[in-house]
Amino acid sequence: MKKDNQKYCAECGELINIKAEICPKCGVRQKSAISTNTQNDKWLVSILLCFFLGPIGAHRFYTGHIGIGVIQLLTLGGCGIWVLIDFIILLTGNFKDAEGNPITNG
Repeated sequence: MKKDNQKYCAECGELINIKAEICPKCGVRQKSAISTNTQNDKWLVSILLCFFLGPIGAHRFYTGHIGIGVIQLLTLGGCGIWVLIDFIILLTGNFKDAEGNPITNG
């Protein structure tokens, strides 16, 4: 169970100290706190794009899902259903960008 002073390694998923710069298990350098702020900004921008420009797939283009963005553009977000699903997934923190990184708020 993850504690407040722990985080998951970006590479191997091992629980490590939140201040650790390098994972003791796999040796991969961890992202800094600046990266976390950028991730929070990416989440907020994605939420706003989905809410206001969701039917044209703007949030999908922003997160790197170009193919799905084009399909949403052509179908107007699956008549709004796909946009609603994406919005809920973004709010719950389960949305991932094209590289597989989660887009979460914190």
